[in-house]
Formats: sequence, C-alpha cells, structure tokens
Amino acid sequence: MATILVIDDEPSICWGLSELGKRLKHDVLSASSAEVGLEIARRQRLDLVLLDVRLPGMDGVTALPRLKELAPATPVVVMTAHGDLSTAVDVVRHGAFDYVAKPFDLTQIERVIERSLTEEPATASPRGVSADADGIIGHTPVMQEVFKRIALVAPSNACVMVGGESGTGKELVARAIHRYSRRSNGPFVAVNVAALSPTLAESELFGHVRGSFTGADQTRSGLLVEADGGTLFLDEVADIPLPVQVKLLRALEQGEVLPVGSGRAVRTNFRLLTATHQDLIAKTRSGEFRHDLYYRLATFQIELPPLRERRDDVPKLVDYFVQRLAEGRTVRVSHEALRELQSRDWHGNVRELRGALEHALVLAREAVILPEHLPPPLAPHREIAISAADELTATERLREMIRKWTEERLKAGDSPTALYEELLALVEPPFLRAALQEFNGQCAAAARIVGLHRTTLKKKLDQYGIEGKE
Repeated sequence: MATILVIDDEPSICWGLSELGKRLKHDVLSASSAEVGLEIARRQRLDLVLLDVRLPGMDGVTALPRLKELAPATPVVVMTAHGDLSTAVDVVRHGAFDYVAKPFDLTQIERVIERSLTEEPATASPRGVSADADGIIGHTPVMQEVFKRIALVAPSNACVMVGGESGTGKELVARAIHRYSRRSNGPFVAVNVAALSPTLAESELFGHVRGSFTGADQTRSGLLVEADGGTLFLDEVADIPLPVQVKLLRALEQGEVLPVGSGRAVRTNFRLLTATHQDLIAKTRSGEFRHDLYYRLATFQIELPPLRERRDDVPKLVDYFVQRLAEGRTVRVSHEALRELQSRDWHGNVRELRGALEHALVLAREAVILPEHLPPPLAPHREIAISAADELTATERLREMIRKWTEERLKAGDSPTALYEELLALVEPPFLRAALQEFNGQCAAAARIVGLHRTTLKKKLDQYGIEGKE
C-alpha cells in the first residue's frame, strides 16, 4: 500500500482521487493548498504527490521544486486545466514525473498512478530556461498533450518528427524544441525541402566544392554543416529525393557529410527535426521514401491537431493575433464575430485564422471587428489532395503495367530467357532521356541525381544511342 498526497483546492477532485486511491488499496491524504501540502511532506514519507497548478497562495509550479527538495525520490504528477508550453517546460525541468491535463478520466489517472509507483521518477533538465508560449497558443487537452511532449523531448538529442495539416504550426513546435534544448545557444537552421530544386537539393543540404557542377563558382558548406552544434529543421521532409535520402541517413549515422564533388568528409553534429503533412508510411510502402530513414527520423513523434478539433482555443488565438496585428490600435472582436470564427472549419488552420483577422483589421474602421469584416471561408485543399493521389496512382499504375508485361512474356510461347535485359531495354531509355533533358544534356549532373557513376551512365547512353554532353 502506498501513501498518496493530493494537493488541489477543488473538493470534487480530492474526493474522486481519494475514492480511486481507496479502490487501489492506497492511503490518500488531501491538502487544499501548496503550503499545507508542503507541511505534510515535511512530517511524513510520501510515495506519490498529485499536484494542481492553480492553487490559492503558492501555485503548483513554485511548490514543485520545494516538494522535490523535501522528498527527492517521490514522484510528483502535475495536474492543470490552464497550462501552456511554459508551464509544461517548467514542471518537466523541475522533475515532475508526468503532466496531466484536466479534465481527465479515472482510467487515465489510474494508469499514471500505477506508472509513477513502479517506474523511476523523471530527472530535471540541468539547465534553466526562461519560457513563454513561443506563439503556440492553446489550453485544450489536445494542446496540453502537445506541450507535454515538447517539454519531455526537448532536453534529449532524439530526432523528432512533427506531423499535422498545413498551417497548424509545425515550425513553431520545432523552434520551441530547439529553444528548450541543450543546443539552444547553437544555430537553428530551417529549410523547406519542397522549395528546393530537386537538382540542387543535394548541394544545398550537403554543400559542394568549387567546380563540382555547372554553376558551382565557389565552395559552399551546406545546411547540415551550418547547423553544427545546433538544430536542423527540415520541413516537408517527404519531398527529399531518394538519392539524397541515402546521404542524409549516412550523415545521421556517421555524423559527417560528403560535399558534392569532394572526396573528404566533413564532421558535423546537429539535431534533426522534421515535419510533413504527408503520409510517410504510405510513401515508404510505395517506395518513394526509405524505410530505414523513416524509422530514424520518427524516433519521437508529435502530431499537431487541426484547429477544427480544438475550437475552444480559437478565442485565445484571436486575442493573441489581434494584439500583434492591430499596430497599436485598441480593437475589440464582437461576440457575433467570435462565434463565427469558432464555427468555421479552418481548413488552413491557424495560418488561415491569422489571415482572416488581418483582413478584418483592415476593414474594421470603428475598432470593432464584426462578422461582415471577415473574409469568406476557404475551401478544402482538394486540388492538393487530388494531385498527391494522382502521383501515387501513377506509381502504382507503373508497377501494375510491369507486372502484367512480365506475366505476358512468361506465358509467351517462345519462353524468353533474357527477360530482365528486355525489361531494362524498355524502361531505361525514356528514364535516361528525361534525366538528361532536366540537366540540358549534362551527363555528370544527370548521373549524380539518378545515382549512377558518370562512366556507367555514358556506357548506357552509348548502348541506346542517346547523346549527352560531357
């Protein structure tokens, strides 16, 4: 039997947790303030403390380090209905075992109690950081879970993959992880992979030496080296070309990069954070993304909810954006406009909400935002979804065509004996012509992007009678 102390000023919470403790055959004590809870911790040994954040007098965040001084080995579970990222970081830094958002169900808190009584308590991060909300606004349970995961993973060196729809704030999460990490004094290098030309992605990420390809007038270090000692954030990581994925995996495993055109590796030590709105699992199944790289990147995952799944956060987001966009004016949002804002589905998520408020502030001449000042809702991104679906269908269609062609040739009466060479003779010429066309016939650049040695590519071009430039 364990002794559990509940510090909460809500009688219903204390009663519910007390009844749960009795059912689990534990002894449960209650305190309505942090001061009373600290006095109990001075007098007797405790096996677990359940601590609320908002309390009369001393708050839970202030009380937490004092509890850890009195009982260093006792796990403390922090409970809150009003936390933000700053709160989550503070309580994790001060050694909280877990961080639970109210309202919670008894099954959830029962699992937390069982874990806290059987596992080693969390240790505090050795360095202190002054925290604010970092632009990530929310108090709903789904956002409390996001804050907790940021706070837990920030002190480590683990790769983190941030998922979520476009406009949910994935880069803000990456910047928050960097800020609260041990690498916060190092650089934060952010790049949108989708904005990189596929032909130049390798040199942008890994660097190049002068003269390594047409246009390489000077040596460049590359983003992976620029992030040395800090954090590299790759947004839209699903768009990394397959040949570059191989080099990225090696850089993560070996801690070194090989610039384009160089025979000497360069050491670099960076933490990698990635983000995507695409389904990477589906892309690994279709062969468009390497399985081994996916498992390396997805060591720890944070999924950002769409705004339509946390409508209760809209008022706080509205206040945040209006204060920053009003340019010194005092502007009020009417109740009718706020109801309209909360009712929308926001397919563009927080980014769309910000744009709508910026639009409304231009039209609101009387310092009050009304429903008629808001732009019409944006339609869902159907064209983007259709484009992605078409791309995947083309890949699957190619596989199906190859399968049917192979079956037909195997059933042919002449029993072909060189089927593999026959297939290569069909697919290689259009593939190589397309690669050369992309690089204006330059063999060296085409060989690099398709993953062939320049000599091998030249032999294949000669075999098929295709002309290329040296």
